[in-house]
Amino acid sequence: MTSTDAAPAAIAPAPPVLAEVVRSGFTEGHHRGSLVLLAADGSVERTLGDPGAPVFPRSSNKPMQAAAILRAGLELPGERLALAAASHSGEPFHLDLVRKMLAEHGLTPDDLQTPPDLPLDPVAAEAYLAAGNVRERITMNCSGKHAAMLAVCVRNGWDTASYLDPAHPLQQLVGQVVAEAAGEPVAAVGTDGCGAPLMAIGLTGLARAFRSFVLAEPGSAERRVADAMRAHPEYVAGTRRPDTWLMSEVPGTLSKMGAEAVQAVALADGRALAFKIDDGATRALGPVLARALELLGVDAPVVARIGRSPLLGGAAEVGEIRAVF
Repeated sequence: MTSTDAAPAAIAPAPPVLAEVVRSGFTEGHHRGSLVLLAADGSVERTLGDPGAPVFPRSSNKPMQAAAILRAGLELPGERLALAAASHSGEPFHLDLVRKMLAEHGLTPDDLQTPPDLPLDPVAAEAYLAAGNVRERITMNCSGKHAAMLAVCVRNGWDTASYLDPAHPLQQLVGQVVAEAAGEPVAAVGTDGCGAPLMAIGLTGLARAFRSFVLAEPGSAERRVADAMRAHPEYVAGTRRPDTWLMSEVPGTLSKMGAEAVQAVALADGRALAFKIDDGATRALGPVLARALELLGVDAPVVARIGRSPLLGGAAEVGEIRAVF
């Protein structure tokens, strides 16, 4: 090599395969990613890939956003607090409560800055369209969080038009809560699909954050969020969603998925997990989550239900997506 030749750039190793796609007995694809499991005492029990590398947790950040809203002084009891931390399915009971939350603070759906969307749940979306409805801001799955953000702005006299600006007092507080809960600084700030600021942390930090919410002092903002989500899981997700199933059927569990195949879970005793599928394929989320729960020692029928991800050939089941770790 001459003095003018540049040294070859180091190539980062590919993340490990977390799930494989098997059709008719033939493995036709793989889903790679990173994962971390925490023991009850908070120590790292197992890692795959690089769980220390920053990721955008997407909606898995919502418990921290909801805690910031409480810290800012808004009172949100029961279902309202669960909906503030939700990626709701757009079922009628979700939309009814969002409207109530807005009206209670002199707001309307027109104040929301979520992008117009259809219900997240396919069954709810079909019924919504069949009734002659069109995409609306309130129907977007983050509208509960946005309603709560607007409400706390009204309560504190903060500007509502700029509530999604990263420099807004509310969003500055969200960043502080995320960093405190994760035990690490926010590595980057982006824009989520709903338009809200999005804070990047590592998967280990995300698992620590969920663990801290479950183990927080009763009455604290963090514990109030965890308790509301666990008491009203159908408002956090919907009637046909794995987060709802898991929180309903494994007592004391806190669970929240995020877009791009991110998932975080904390069990009542402090065991926790977080992972991200590198290609963002949510079809692999269930099998990977089920296997991670098994490794944490969760023995419940809901785990098998969450882990089923069949592949169809015509109308018949011909394969599956399955975890391989």
